Amino acid sequence: MNYKMMGRFVGRILLVEAVFMVPSLLISLVKQESMARIGFAASICITLFLSLLLLVLCKGSRRSFKARDGLVCVGVSWIVMSLLGCLPFYISREIPSYLDALFETVSGFTTTGSSILSEIEGLSMSILYWRSFTHWLGGMGVLVFVLALGASGEGSKGFTMHLLRAESPGPQVGKLVPKMKKTAEILYLIYVLLTIVDIVFLLFGGMPLFEAVCTAFGTAGTGGFGIKNDSIAGYSPYIQNVCTVFMLLFGVNFSCYYMLLLRQFYSVFKDEELRLYLGVVIGSIVLITLNLKGFYATFEETLRHASFQVASIVTTTGYATADFDLWPSFSKAIILGLMVIGASAGSTGGGFKCARVLIIVKGLRRNLRRAISPQKVQVVRINDHMVDEKVLENTNAYLSAYVIILFISFILVSLDRFSVMTSFTAVLSCFNNIGPGLEAVGPTCNFGEFSWLSKLVLIGDMLAGRLEIFPILILFSRTTWGRLKG
Repeated sequence: MNYKMMGRFVGRILLVEAVFMVPSLLISLVKQESMARIGFAASICITLFLSLLLLVLCKGSRRSFKARDGLVCVGVSWIVMSLLGCLPFYISREIPSYLDALFETVSGFTTTGSSILSEIEGLSMSILYWRSFTHWLGGMGVLVFVLALGASGEGSKGFTMHLLRAESPGPQVGKLVPKMKKTAEILYLIYVLLTIVDIVFLLFGGMPLFEAVCTAFGTAGTGGFGIKNDSIAGYSPYIQNVCTVFMLLFGVNFSCYYMLLLRQFYSVFKDEELRLYLGVVIGSIVLITLNLKGFYATFEETLRHASFQVASIVTTTGYATADFDLWPSFSKAIILGLMVIGASAGSTGGGFKCARVLIIVKGLRRNLRRAISPQKVQVVRINDHMVDEKVLENTNAYLSAYVIILFISFILVSLDRFSVMTSFTAVLSCFNNIGPGLEAVGPTCNFGEFSWLSKLVLIGDMLAGRLEIFPILILFSRTTWGRLKG
């Protein structure tokens, strides 16, 4: 294991985290929030000290960087980043329990949006800003940000590719351009531009600047931390519709936007994952709207709430304009299905991913054809390209790990004696980085009543879900921490 390289990179991650706490500190100074000011000042000092310590101790690392090192580096970075990122909440005493502060922070960085807070509007502005900003930072990935800044200076072969593969959501990671550093830059440029456009549209709707920025952070990162107790329900239909559109936009594979910039419109139109994603969204909106007939006063209101909640759940954002836990069983069943499917690979959304659904369905069809014609060569194609057998194997392995972790987590959380639906959707919403579940963890409730054990399990689920399982699982392997041979 390349410990020095890992320590060096974690040090750089903590340096970036400390810098990103500065705007929150400035807000606390301007708004004269004394406890928040102390919390951010102390957190920045602690994070900077540990960052510089790691950078000094791990100076001069130039060994080769393997795929295993990339997975471990990503897993460790996100854990350490969360352990320190929760300090402003805890030191300021706005969240008195360290475990609760950690839960809130992990939920932010992983863009889950599940919260232990029952009174959000009572938080200081600087804390609200940091809480929302964790979504934006975690949406595209802080490691991708560091790579975009300057990973090319690393002397390790495969450094950039292994890290990007380990953090990026989806069954496979490809290059938009020949150099992976340039790919990271393009991804973040698209991410920043879409966020700015979102803020502008929200401002046009009369939303105050601070609220527009925080709401856009949650929308861009598909996280869902609102700054109001009723999430987005109290805003105008225009604001709700803007959020619906941008949630769906951030749930699209960002490579599609790059192809649009290159004017490859036909390639985007023929993209099978995009068509599946849009088909699931449109089909779900139509079915739920029909099922909710008479539930709301007008057709416009019904369509607006159905569209918003479908967009929020399929992109795993977690914002709410209505309590969908009160909807008919058929609508809730669709919502439950959307929780599993999730958004597109290469987007900021979570879930199982539409790309994996495509691969599994086409793989199943291939196996059926093999059973009928054993001698015939059968391949899986997506977008007219043959899917590598290694990708198929990894997708099947991911599905196996997904089901096993989901089942074990459900059993452990069930010790709290909540209803089966509450326990299952709590695990599902955290594992798929969605936010709200059903019943006691519905859109009007929170996760504060769970035991310390359940909160630890759900924290692990959030991290595993955001990092596509393997960077977290590999940390528990004994062979991971041995020395590389040769």
